[in-house]
Amino acid sequence: MAGKVHLKIAIAEHPHTSAIRSGAIPIEGVDAEFITVQPQIGAFRRMVRDIEFDVCELAPTTYIIARAYGAPFVALPIFVVRRFHHSGLLVRPDAGIRTPKDLEGKQVGVRAYSVTTGVWTRQVLIDEFGLDAAKVTWVVDDEEHVTQLQLPPNVIHAPAGRSLADMMAQGELAAGFAAAAGIGRTGAPTGGWKEVEADYPDLLPNAATLEAEYYARTGVYPMHGTIVVKDSVLAEHPWVAQSIFNAFDQAKQAWLARLDAGQATTPGDRKYADLRKIVGHDPLPYGLQENLRTIETLEATAFKQGLTPRRMSTGELFVDPAR
Repeated sequence: MAGKVHLKIAIAEHPHTSAIRSGAIPIEGVDAEFITVQPQIGAFRRMVRDIEFDVCELAPTTYIIARAYGAPFVALPIFVVRRFHHSGLLVRPDAGIRTPKDLEGKQVGVRAYSVTTGVWTRQVLIDEFGLDAAKVTWVVDDEEHVTQLQLPPNVIHAPAGRSLADMMAQGELAAGFAAAAGIGRTGAPTGGWKEVEADYPDLLPNAATLEAEYYARTGVYPMHGTIVVKDSVLAEHPWVAQSIFNAFDQAKQAWLARLDAGQATTPGDRKYADLRKIVGHDPLPYGLQENLRTIETLEATAFKQGLTPRRMSTGELFVDPAR
């Protein structure tokens, strides 16, 4: 390590990453140039399409698809966003949907087929409730991040000029994702999408109980944000993987201490404090072995849902800094 390596890094602001972005916790051996993209989803597309950054926070499904199609970057087992997915799929009360199997033969709205929220929710419906996702028509109104992705035949685009929220309101969709399609409950924010004056119930009203049971039985804890590094960077400077991992872990440990002391009180902090009741003291576990079951589940469900052209090994997808 004769001199520091200059790296362009695009990661979002999180309570457990802010010390890295501010420089309070440095990445050893790295001269970090932090690029802020608002929202971070914009960085997803710039990374998978133009390979614009040396290090980038990506949605894990977007990453797996990109890697399957030959993207020249690889992930580290650092997962900066986590949550469960038994809630958030809303249904029209008059659509006759009482169980997940009732979605078969219906049209369901989701912003993009590969959006990680949709992928994880379909995993739950397929593996836990026996849904045949191929019998659902998934209606999207945005483009996929990875342009090489060939969508399954049961994925269609909304008509030009139509929003998924409007289609839901008109009864053309039987269900839709609250966060990913802008379909919300009365008075609830929908992430900038058009709000619809309607009160749609969750498909699974007892989601919190189901999530706790699901984790206890499977050990699967869905991740949303992962950190990728260009292959060329690691080929020339293989130690960078360990340096990045160490910095993220150090920042997270400092945040956990604040959480323990009651000093971390933002909505995001409270979210992870609640998740501790299910997953234990560390609601953001890093490391390959700690996350192997979850990684394998996401890879398998991506293939099962027609998002990847082939099965992929964990070794293809992740660099283990501990090795």
